[in-house]
Amino acid sequence: MDTTVKALDTNGPATAATLVATDLQPFLHDAVVTLYAPSFVISRPDGQLGGGADGFYHGDSRALSHLTVTAGPIALAPVVGGLRGADRADFRAILRGLGEVTPDPAVALNRRRTVASGRLEESFEVTNAGTQRVGFRLTVTAGTDLAPMERVKTGHAPDPVPAREEGGAGPGGSGLAWSRDGFAVRLVSEPAPDALEAPEGRLSFDVELAPGASWTATLRCTAAHADGDQFPAAPADAVPWRTPALRSADRRFDQWLDQSVADADRLRLVDPRSAEGTGGVDQFLAAGAPWFLTLFGRDSLWAARMLLPLGTELAAGTLRTLARRQGAVADPDTEEQPGKILHEVRRSTQNFNEAFAVPPVYYGTVDATPLWITLLHDSWRWGLAPEQVEQLLPHTESALAWIRDQAAEADDGFLRYVDRTGRGLANQGWKDSGDAIRHRDGRLADPPIALCEVQAYAYEAARGGAALLRAFGRPGADVWEEWAEGLATRFRKRFWVEDARGAYPAVALDRDGRPVDSVTSGFGHLLGTGLLNQEESAALAARLTGPDLDSGHGLRTLSSDSVGFNPYGYHIGSIWPHDTAIAVHGLVRAGFPDAAASLAAGLLTASAGFAGRLPELFAGHGAEAGPRPAPYPASCRPQAWAAASSVLVLRSALGLDADVPGGTVTVAPAFAGAYAPLTVTGLQVGGAGLDIALAADGTVNTTAPEGLTVVSA
Repeated sequence: MDTTVKALDTNGPATAATLVATDLQPFLHDAVVTLYAPSFVISRPDGQLGGGADGFYHGDSRALSHLTVTAGPIALAPVVGGLRGADRADFRAILRGLGEVTPDPAVALNRRRTVASGRLEESFEVTNAGTQRVGFRLTVTAGTDLAPMERVKTGHAPDPVPAREEGGAGPGGSGLAWSRDGFAVRLVSEPAPDALEAPEGRLSFDVELAPGASWTATLRCTAAHADGDQFPAAPADAVPWRTPALRSADRRFDQWLDQSVADADRLRLVDPRSAEGTGGVDQFLAAGAPWFLTLFGRDSLWAARMLLPLGTELAAGTLRTLARRQGAVADPDTEEQPGKILHEVRRSTQNFNEAFAVPPVYYGTVDATPLWITLLHDSWRWGLAPEQVEQLLPHTESALAWIRDQAAEADDGFLRYVDRTGRGLANQGWKDSGDAIRHRDGRLADPPIALCEVQAYAYEAARGGAALLRAFGRPGADVWEEWAEGLATRFRKRFWVEDARGAYPAVALDRDGRPVDSVTSGFGHLLGTGLLNQEESAALAARLTGPDLDSGHGLRTLSSDSVGFNPYGYHIGSIWPHDTAIAVHGLVRAGFPDAAASLAAGLLTASAGFAGRLPELFAGHGAEAGPRPAPYPASCRPQAWAAASSVLVLRSALGLDADVPGGTVTVAPAFAGAYAPLTVTGLQVGGAGLDIALAADGTVNTTAPEGLTVVSA
């Protein structure tokens, strides 16, 4: 990914005229990522850390950039390796030729990795299954550049920092240490190495093994910022949802859900300001590893919304965390405005290059504010306690006022964005890379830009906000319902365009109010929001299932028939799991379950190609190019909304919805029959358990909380 000139989004690529190797964003597609937010490890498939984005990270800083093991002149031959959950991994290798008297391997190395917050543990176990006594020197080499995350991402990592020897009490007390600018890293070994070389960072062990014997050494690395964690790890025993268990006729679905929930668990972070308002611990999901392991408004909101069938506690924590940071003043440097929900929070300013820098608290997003309102509304319907909803209503009114004021600033009454800083995000919707919003002929749209899906978010937020105001006896509900209908009328008049296949909404309106007429996956975000009528929804359902958008592995972000389509384009041809899942849910809500089933099946096939851990995005070649999707090489994996997509697809398949204030829960299987017999336990509605069983003949058995009526259609 290209970062030599102004990077136009922190979630995506930049545009550049020329590239050099040191300017390239590191690839991650073959990496093994073990995670326990705010820490994670990136390594090669053989377990070695050494080059590119490899390393042990904590709080947006790289604690180790190298951690390799060698056995002198003896070759290590990797055999197998990979994840054992979200925060653990194992790697096995053979010490070729050592102790071998037959073609069978004799001596093996098993490397076990465990990550916790601020802590990495690497265990090296050597076993001798041969008939001869063996001896060799095993050397672990550790090093770091203590690079901030944005330097790693741009390919401009600083020079290595020399290690120093540091003593201490207890086993493995003598070790290596590095520090700079308040970030301190320490590495110790148990047992102590036979030789310790600083500043080279080498720990050497003389290993002697009789036949049948084994030897083990454990390295522990700790990392900490002097001022503590900006967003600490969530308590391991305080998971803010019920853990679902799915058993279906398609075990790929089961694996996808299991891995996704495990990944979401390790993406949990805590708002340290929680005690100020609630007396409890508010949790949210970091956006993803490695690039976005922090609070992102849009990402955290979508992930919490998708996970509502598991409970409302995560949603409540996310809402409160963002409400505490809701815009209060007009600040052109950060793009803060009264009532606005932020885009992202970092420890310090991210200086990518001279033309692109993002302040520590940045508000450059147009969609987080309406999404915040909709999450509160949906959480209320799923059973968030009325007193918790009511506490957030003043923030809702401020957010609604921001929507109203921003729409009023534009002559056409639509929500628009423009980067007024000159150094921030050029595009401020979810497709926020610099080349994402383009006309059918490939020309980039001129800002200020009004995105189609943002108008749908605003419509849904206005309707949801009105429902909340009315339910809690606050004024303004009628006004907001009228505002929403006016927006729908304006949208119908201004956004719809036509090509040889018929009418469709443009992806956006540009600075001059002209439709940006490319065909995109944005259609899926409009469905089910109420912005469209049935005829319009039917037209989009047909479009979404066309071969130019439906790749067979999910939705392409840009039609393959478009000028500028690139299957490796971040937002111009790639496939994003959350984007497809939103379309699946929208199609079901709009009454098109067959179209939803096709997209869901493609996403499920893709999940198997990534061992159940769907990445942030992957290439948009499609099923015709091969049964396995090609990775997008710099993609985050895991990513919060990609993981949460599995729950949204399951919800859509089951036709699951909730109206706890109205006393109902709806279970009306849409396309779940494709995976029957199916049983899912561990769902939650109204604060209590919800279990669903679907027999092969279509019979549904639901165990719902007392006081809720199950609606089947």
